[in-house]
Amino acid sequence: MMTKTLKVAIIGFGKMGKIRLASMQKRSDLALVGICEPNPMGIPEGVGVFQDYKELIRLDPDIVFVCTPNKFLSEIVCFFLNKKVHVFCEKPPGRNKEDVLKMLEAQENNREIKLKFGFNHRYHQAVLDAQAIVAKGRLGKVLWMRGVYGKGGGPRYDRNWRNDKNIAGGGILIDQGIHMVDLFRLFCGEFNDVKSFIGQSYWPGEIEDNAFVLLRNDQGQVGALHSSATQWQYKFLLEIYLEKGYITIQGILSSTKNYGTETLKIARCVYDEEGYPLPNPEETISYYEEDISWVKELEEFITCIEKDEPIKVGCCQEAYKTMALIEQIYQADFKWNDRSIKKGGIAYEDSRLD
Repeated sequence: MMTKTLKVAIIGFGKMGKIRLASMQKRSDLALVGICEPNPMGIPEGVGVFQDYKELIRLDPDIVFVCTPNKFLSEIVCFFLNKKVHVFCEKPPGRNKEDVLKMLEAQENNREIKLKFGFNHRYHQAVLDAQAIVAKGRLGKVLWMRGVYGKGGGPRYDRNWRNDKNIAGGGILIDQGIHMVDLFRLFCGEFNDVKSFIGQSYWPGEIEDNAFVLLRNDQGQVGALHSSATQWQYKFLLEIYLEKGYITIQGILSSTKNYGTETLKIARCVYDEEGYPLPNPEETISYYEEDISWVKELEEFITCIEKDEPIKVGCCQEAYKTMALIEQIYQADFKWNDRSIKKGGIAYEDSRLD
């Protein structure tokens, strides 16, 4: 049976819009019919160009990819869900959990329509391999995790929309740290005990450039996260320590190559004659040279549409849980909240987490 060709539109043709297009072009069952972009540069010939995303509906798309700044995500996603169009939306899923709640309500009213959020790091091969090792249980249960995800700014970094609180909702934590928070949830489930220090140490503006976070769940598993925009040497590090060994993911494949080669280290504890674990066990290291995460992510989305299956990774319910945890992290630093109040920013209240 021949697979139906699905008509696709992209809203926002910046870095992420171009990445999504490159993944689509590797498939024969997707046809790009329109792009909404105020600065139409590099758009393929023969593709309709629009300034108003609502005009795309005239093309009768099956799928839209929403790659706009955070402020506009909720409005656009809800519009297309209510028009019975499947939606792939970039992360973070809005500026706050209220944005996600609006999308969740729209999806509840259109349950046959698929909505997926781009928590892309779950599709990196090192993460998939680590997940398989943990699931097999041969190294025992997870004891604790430590994550560092940092970058060092760049030209006009402080003038980027991601550093505008009204547009982005927050700083480095919601922009980049949310990926690590999502991975912590992948390996340890839900966290209910949150401590944090949110700070602005270098970059001007209203948003944070560093977040130091401690998370603990009901099983006593702890996650320690440092999300930083003053990590002058770009760094991705996820350490997972288990009862019988450890797993380390270092580096993450990206379009910029700033984070270096993606590697996975696995070590099993060695014990002395009395059964005590010896330090520095031998490590096995795997290297990953090709980033297939974008293709895998798209493949899962299209399969769920064609087979009418629930979204497995990045569904709206999971996006809400991750965003709610991000808000808890912001709320946990009372000094940061006091600063926001004095500057006229948004103060998080306990009632928001009921």
